[in-house]
Amino acid sequence: MLQTILGIVFFIILISIRQVNQYQRGVKFQLGKYIKTVEPGWRLVFPVIQNMSRVDIRVKAVDVPFQEAITKDNVSAKINAVIYYKVSNAAKAVLEVENFRFAVSQLAQTTMRNVCGEMELDELLANRDAAAGRIKEIVDKATDPWGVSVETVELKDVILPDDMQRVIAKQAEAERERRAVVIKSSGEVEAASNLATAAEMLHSQTGALHLRTLNTLNDLSSDQSNTVIFALPLEVLRAFEKIASK
Repeated sequence: MLQTILGIVFFIILISIRQVNQYQRGVKFQLGKYIKTVEPGWRLVFPVIQNMSRVDIRVKAVDVPFQEAITKDNVSAKINAVIYYKVSNAAKAVLEVENFRFAVSQLAQTTMRNVCGEMELDELLANRDAAAGRIKEIVDKATDPWGVSVETVELKDVILPDDMQRVIAKQAEAERERRAVVIKSSGEVEAASNLATAAEMLHSQTGALHLRTLNTLNDLSSDQSNTVIFALPLEVLRAFEKIASK
């Protein structure tokens, strides 16, 4: 009789053993009431009166599918993202929300549409990190009562309609042309300034223009096919007058 009782007790203990892995936490209930959160290891969960739910506390990635969003300047865009989160409190993840994985995904979708609706298209395209940071802030705050902590949010793609893509391409082309015109005009202004400075220096120095003319003639003489009509500058005559007066 004693052996039978010991055998039954041993069998009950054997079937009551539950393993909680290192990356898990166990939420233990007794008679339907939460009693404690179980750490990793072998734990006893007696049948009928007790049960336990295991919760994975590793970082999870949720791929938020493409959402149709309207920006602040009334431009339609399709946006998707990926959210990395982890369970920080296993008891809350079981007690406060029915399915925290589905809840986080749905919350991320609605939040992404709302955040994009608060930004203009140019701001969204230029500051994806700011939009992702805003989404993370809102989702993290909303999921805190569920025992879920959002690690990071990344915007993956922003897809625009074909006509809007053409408009943006034309805008970018116009901007490049504007920059080219500005650079070219700046170069012309600088060249004109240098020419004015050079002309002023030649004018202020006696015989400088004559030397410049001789230098130009020397360059032209290298090509025998050139015919040069030489007009004697007045500065040369004035230089000869000064030499004669001495």
